[in-house]
Amino acid sequence: LEKKILQSIDHPFLVGMIFCFQTEERIYFVMPFIRGGELFQHLRNFRFFDEEKVRFYASIIGMGLEHMHKHGIIYRDIKPENILMDEDGYLKIADFGMAKILNPNEKATSFCGTPEYLAPEVITGEGHNACADWWSFGILIYEMLCGIPPFYCDNTEKMYEMITRAELKFPKRINISNTAKDIITKLLVKRQEQRFGAKGGFEEIKKH
Repeated sequence: LEKKILQSIDHPFLVGMIFCFQTEERIYFVMPFIRGGELFQHLRNFRFFDEEKVRFYASIIGMGLEHMHKHGIIYRDIKPENILMDEDGYLKIADFGMAKILNPNEKATSFCGTPEYLAPEVITGEGHNACADWWSFGILIYEMLCGIPPFYCDNTEKMYEMITRAELKFPKRINISNTAKDIITKLLVKRQEQRFGAKGGFEEIKKH
């Protein structure tokens, strides 16, 4: 499935595949080398980014997700470790091991992803689609601005409870504009059908 997905995507903000070959024992993916390393490392070095930088990075990631969604692919593992930076400072989404191809109106039910970024509907098992990516996108924007995901907790079970039930709060120590708070709040709506992006995809988010 990952091979099929990599072969079907061609976008400047996604790490695609140059070519693929196999031996009797293994399948090999030959992929471009992205020189700048993981966004995770850059975020750890700076602790958090200013809003202009976050807006730039969010635009890139959003366009990458939009391209996948248009091809019926949900990504399901947006996090700083899966986003690479090239030598010009542009980002590329990598690692499509959790991605899935969905038919229109179909929902996935498998429990997968990274705990801090899981959408409530993935945790509850009620079925998820591209809206789950927009939740993780909101978590990532929050983390880039604040340095930590909003519902992070060392206890995974407690964290799942917070994701599904807790109110979203912003740290007082960091100055975040009302516009940034507003887009994050709209992306982190617990009910997937009411979430930003549920009706109009990334077009809806871009107008914010």
